[in-house]
This record gives sequence, structure tokens and C-alpha cells, in this order.
Amino acid sequence: MLQFMLLFSRQGKLRLQKWYVPYQDKLKKKVTRELISTVLGRKPKMCNFLEWRDLKVVYKRYAKFHFCCAIEDTDNELLTLEIIHRYVELLDKYFGSVCELDIIFNFEKAYFMLDELLIGGEIQETSKKNVLKAIQAQDLLQEKGDMSPNSSPSSTPGDKELLSRKLK
Repeated sequence: MLQFMLLFSRQGKLRLQKWYVPYQDKLKKKVTRELISTVLGRKPKMCNFLEWRDLKVVYKRYAKFHFCCAIEDTDNELLTLEIIHRYVELLDKYFGSVCELDIIFNFEKAYFMLDELLIGGEIQETSKKNVLKAIQAQDLLQEKGDMSPNSSPSSTPGDKELLSRKLK
């Protein structure tokens, strides 16, 4: 089971973090700092697995990002690499060629994608198509919510009629 997943840049800026096991905030910050410096300090040709405390850390670098997962000692490292790869494929498919700005400005989409892929640190959905369909459905709901008559307090009655016609 995944304990947590971190996504950070080559400069060490944390862009996304998902914790599947409860940690205190102080410990989260310490763990994050320690792992970011450890992973960034490793040479590119080194193995993507390392033993850290009582966990295994699996990481992979894609373009400007490092994806880092901590798993239990008995879990399969190659399966974790596959999960990371699947998540990167989903991000690329959704954003075009994903870049750091996509993650910064659309972090809620990145989290939603991760939540569709994993629940409680375990793989939930292996089909990229199904995950992308769920995200597209969420986008449609969000667009409808943005266009709803009650969402804008400054709208006039005429605006509400136009919006209701557009929704039909």
C-alpha cells in the first residue's frame, strides 16, 4: 500500500502531495524535506528504489518533475513504478504535454485524477479511458455549476433567462 505520493520540481518545490497514512503536520514537513533532498541528490543513472526508514521509496523523474512514492516493505516496487507511469500518462493525456504551470494552476484536476486512480493508497482504476471519462464528467459538472443562475450574485433577471436557455 502506498503511504504517500509526492510530486516536486527539480528545484525542490513541492507541487503535489497525497498522504494515505496519517502523519502529524510537523512530521510531514520533515519527511518531505528529507525525501526531496535525498532524491534530488541522487545521480540520474542510480536505481529508482531506496530503503528509507522502515519503508521503500520508489521515485521516477519525468521531464521537470520527480514523482516519489513510499510503500511498505513488502510491496512491489515495479507495480509502484507502473502506478507512477500511469499517473503521468493520465496527466499528459489530459493537459497535452503536462508542464509545471499545469500542475500549479490546475492542482485540483491533478488531485482529482490521482483520487480516481488511487483510493487509500491502493489502485482503484487501471483503465485510463475510465479515469479520463470521470474527469470529463467532472469538468462538465463544473462548467454547469459555473453557468448556473445562482452562482453569480450580480446577474440580472435577463441574464438568468439567457443562462437557463443555454443550459437547455
